[in-house]
Amino acid sequence: MGVRDLFKWGARSAVPARQVNASHGEAGLFLSTTDPRVIEFLKEGLLSATGMPVNVESALRNPSMFRAVSLISNAIGMLPCHLIEKATKKKATAHPLYRVIHRRPNDWQTAFDFRATMQLRALVHKDAYALIVRSFSIRTGKKMIVRLVPLDSRRMHVTMQADWTLRYEYQPTVGGKIVYAASDIFHLRGLSLDGIHGFSLVEQAREAIGLALSAELAAGRIFKNGAFVDGVLISKAELSEEAFNRLKESWAERYMGADNAGKTPLLEGDTDYKAIGSNARDAQMAELRKLQVEEIARVTGVPRPLLMVDETSWGSGIEALGQFFVAYALGPWFEAWQQAIERSLLDDGDAEIYEAKFNPGALLRGSLKDQADYFAKALGAGGHQPWMHYDEVRDVMDLPEREAPVNPMMGHNGPPIEPEPEAKPKPSKPKKPVEENDDDE
Repeated sequence: MGVRDLFKWGARSAVPARQVNASHGEAGLFLSTTDPRVIEFLKEGLLSATGMPVNVESALRNPSMFRAVSLISNAIGMLPCHLIEKATKKKATAHPLYRVIHRRPNDWQTAFDFRATMQLRALVHKDAYALIVRSFSIRTGKKMIVRLVPLDSRRMHVTMQADWTLRYEYQPTVGGKIVYAASDIFHLRGLSLDGIHGFSLVEQAREAIGLALSAELAAGRIFKNGAFVDGVLISKAELSEEAFNRLKESWAERYMGADNAGKTPLLEGDTDYKAIGSNARDAQMAELRKLQVEEIARVTGVPRPLLMVDETSWGSGIEALGQFFVAYALGPWFEAWQQAIERSLLDDGDAEIYEAKFNPGALLRGSLKDQADYFAKALGAGGHQPWMHYDEVRDVMDLPEREAPVNPMMGHNGPPIEPEPEAKPKPSKPKKPVEENDDDE
């Protein structure tokens, strides 16, 4: 069904409208052009300047775009997120929310699945939503959060009411609309103009993605319809049909295919071989595809080498790339998650005591040698003032606690040091008796 068909059906008042089935990609039928679903449908199917339609599904078929958003989403999903006490910095394992955000948000998703899905939707659909399910706790005497159920971002409509509160209208796959209060929805968004909806990377990079998709399509058409020859045979005289067939069969048998690569052609009669090099158009196509990867990297904040397109040596620079990625691509999203958890999942009393924190340490670790030098200084080696506990180092390395004896030289529990043996007193030598001299009277 095309766009004209949508309006044609909308003009027929006797034809009932059919709901949009976004999960199956069906356009559906609309009553009028003012229907918000029409606007959303047109936005999803907008053509880029190249004439290539760019929507979420087509954008993610571009390898560079898929690599960029999957790097961010998987990193958010795999890094641990803890609820900790602000005063002591200890993990608040006794709080019911700790289990929800760290290990099991619902009955069918792991914490990785939930966070990666929510992050991907926030990147490509502007916002990510999850329904907050609460249950009354006899122990605490109040309702506690027991589940977070992700909701399809394309089916959610958010408006700000006159009292400055948000109203969430959700259209499930079956049944009528459901209206939720802001206290019932966990809303994740990034950079925003109106303060309600974030930016969609697909919309912001529409032209770059469209050009990249067109370049890929052109390359595919070349492989499908183009001729890949690196030389031609030129005959000075007209060949008879018998000579032509013999030359063609001989060439195909002796010089075509990978098994015959590198053989020197032996030509008969007045036939010459002329090599053909690559032209400027081929080089320009390769350069264009590389440039579009750079444009996608610029929009998503993922460094080019992490998209596997840079010639940078993967040696000492990989550590700096990891730090750049964490600081500028993941850092803002860490803060967005942490503050969204505090806003939506903690009440005013708990928000004064607890906070959510990601631990990006696994992405920032250097080589084993660098880690050994860092931990040695952290424990006080080389005359440095110690700032880490012996068991904290083991915790960073995912090792179990193993209490060490007190090291008085370091002023805290550090690596065990064998005490020096006590010095035994030396036996005293017997004094030589003094001989008395008789004086002559």
